[in-house]
Amino acid sequence: MKLIIMTKSTFFVEEDKIISALFDVGMDILHLYKPRALPMYSERLLTLLPDDCYEKVMVHEHFYLKEEYGLRGIHLDDVSQPVPEKFKGKISRTLGLEDITKEVKKRCDYIFLKDTFSALTPDGGSFITDRLQQASDNGMIDKKTYAFGGVNLENIKLARELGFGGVVVDDDLWDKFDIHHQIDYKELISHYERLAKAVKA
Repeated sequence: MKLIIMTKSTFFVEEDKIISALFDVGMDILHLYKPRALPMYSERLLTLLPDDCYEKVMVHEHFYLKEEYGLRGIHLDDVSQPVPEKFKGKISRTLGLEDITKEVKKRCDYIFLKDTFSALTPDGGSFITDRLQQASDNGMIDKKTYAFGGVNLENIKLARELGFGGVVVDDDLWDKFDIHHQIDYKELISHYERLAKAVKA
């Protein structure tokens, strides 16, 4: 399985240092997700990262950044968002279960299944897992489908069992760093390494 990290939705002081450190310990793909942020702030963050990391970054907005910085590709946040005209490069897209079709998947390098585990209760949430199992049995979940929403260290194994090709982690990682009171992000990096190990297990 693949492990994708999505940025916090807001910018913060230590962000470039943490992202660089994550790349140093093996992060393969970062999704730059800053909804409604001015492009200049995304540009500033990118300029603070090592150049050799750009090919591992997918951008959710301001798609011109893909060409300007040689980024990996673009991410479309819903089923109706069109692919930019004449775009060449990697494309991913966020979909709900009801939106997944072979045709849509064919036009993407991979898709995020939104809210995969967001409603999962501590006991496993049988309704949610039954629905996901049915989707897996119907071929809707495969190596091009990545679990997104509520993914954490505890349910990565379930994602693998359901046949997901990868997982997208956001809050479970960023909650390990208090942007208002911390400057030491060792705990966050250690948690990333645990996530990476769980994905490879």
